[in-house]
Amino acid sequence: MQKIKREFDVIVVGGTPGGIAAAVAAARRGRSVALVERSYHVGGMSTSGLGKSDIERREIIGGVFSDFIRRVKQRYVNTLGADSEQFRYCRNGYYFEPSVAEGVFHDILRDAGDITLLLGHQLEGADVDRDRVRAIRVTDLQTGADHCLMAAVFIDATYEGDLYAAGGAAYRLGRESRQEFDEPHAGVIYFDYQNGVILPRSTGAGDDRLPAYTYRLCLTTDPDNGVALTEQPSGYQRETYLPYLEDLAEGRLSAPKVLNDGWGYYPEHFDTLLRALSVTDLSSGKVDANINPRPLAFPFPEENIGYIEGDWETRDRIAHRHRELTLGLLWFLQQDESVPARHQKMARQYNLPRDEFTDNDHFPWQLYIREGRRLEGLYTMTQHDVTQLPGSPETPEFDDTIAMGEFPIDSFPVRKRQPGDTQVLEGYLGMLAHITRPYKIPYRAMIPRQLEGIIVPVALSATHVAYSSIRMEPTWMALGHAAGVAADLSLKRNSDVRDVPIPELQQQLAKEGQVLRLPDEKTQARTRAKARLV
Repeated sequence: MQKIKREFDVIVVGGTPGGIAAAVAAARRGRSVALVERSYHVGGMSTSGLGKSDIERREIIGGVFSDFIRRVKQRYVNTLGADSEQFRYCRNGYYFEPSVAEGVFHDILRDAGDITLLLGHQLEGADVDRDRVRAIRVTDLQTGADHCLMAAVFIDATYEGDLYAAGGAAYRLGRESRQEFDEPHAGVIYFDYQNGVILPRSTGAGDDRLPAYTYRLCLTTDPDNGVALTEQPSGYQRETYLPYLEDLAEGRLSAPKVLNDGWGYYPEHFDTLLRALSVTDLSSGKVDANINPRPLAFPFPEENIGYIEGDWETRDRIAHRHRELTLGLLWFLQQDESVPARHQKMARQYNLPRDEFTDNDHFPWQLYIREGRRLEGLYTMTQHDVTQLPGSPETPEFDDTIAMGEFPIDSFPVRKRQPGDTQVLEGYLGMLAHITRPYKIPYRAMIPRQLEGIIVPVALSATHVAYSSIRMEPTWMALGHAAGVAADLSLKRNSDVRDVPIPELQQQLAKEGQVLRLPDEKTQARTRAKARLV
């Protein structure tokens, strides 16, 4: 079969929120854009169960992300009414059902301009000439046709970092040692998340381990919309989940020391097996159900081994195993004879939603890739860039700031329960809000050291610890927005993306609502400007 050749100004690989923001930002400047995504859906995790925006300070992130939130809110106003009880669960557009988010993303893409959406297209490789990406090869999974897609600028918006890896760019995979960047929370670590203390047995050694992957569930409490599990899921082994009973008996499913609004705490779930999940209300009788990583029975660590460097068949097999584990946990909570009757009754209130993921048996299609490859870029973000630590009381200033981040460092465990584990699983860094501060992200972190013609807003250049804060969809959308504008400037000047004029890039981003400094910094800047005028 002959290869189909097509040419665009900009090609974005990865229909994640970061990829959508990049495609939209470039298309709004009149560029022809191809958005390539292996699945048949756009939106990554935001349309696949992650129903709340992971953002603690809403004033920190604007731009395309703000447009998304505004449209989500308006859609709920139109369907539910601003005065309805259900409307308040959308929290002004920051919390959403998967189908609502996907509809809004399609609206944004449609309105942006010349975007060719290539869903069900699988990346097979990249053609590189003199250290520059010239084209990518993809397969149409529906027809089997091979495509050669050419562009002047490429944007890797995959969670895994697949495009730049195909192009031969250097990357990191796993955890740095504590010594490499002098990061207190790097490497092998046991962390007391209740008191913010590093525990004994934390060696700080680097390794190739990655935070656990899971699925993020959207469940419904509406009996008329629920699809209950009626038989054991494939691969179910009750022995996998029985250790949760030990967690319950030893108090690890009790209330957290500090309750934070929107973090998935239901007081009625405290001291029950329902604490295996972290449940947050959404509109229309649905909830966002995360898998709680704090119990020692948490079964997902190490199940992702081989995923990132594996072929597509390997990845699909590992994703299917995660699906089995997830449905198995739900079945255990609802049906296993060892689960107290009161806990079973509560668990049976939550079922798969009939009106979500209708082409996938009502189960999310996107595996939650919390961390994959991380680019070796012109600048590497470290813990010192995102936190307030002794010796570095403020986060750094960058001349090439193009976005901001603010979410607490938060990494899932990397290993299953080890001998001697009595408090926490190894690798868990639970919401380090006490030291994480709003921080600036430099453009250089998105640019490979050698490979030209490519910008990386998602699997960008950062250590494991720093990435554990950056890796949030709102932050990735801000970075994608910057990548799309930079692609346009590169084309205008016929220069490589590493040579775009930073002041012009920053000026354009600021005009479009991108936040490049803290609000109090803006106030101080206006005060200084007035003083100069006087």
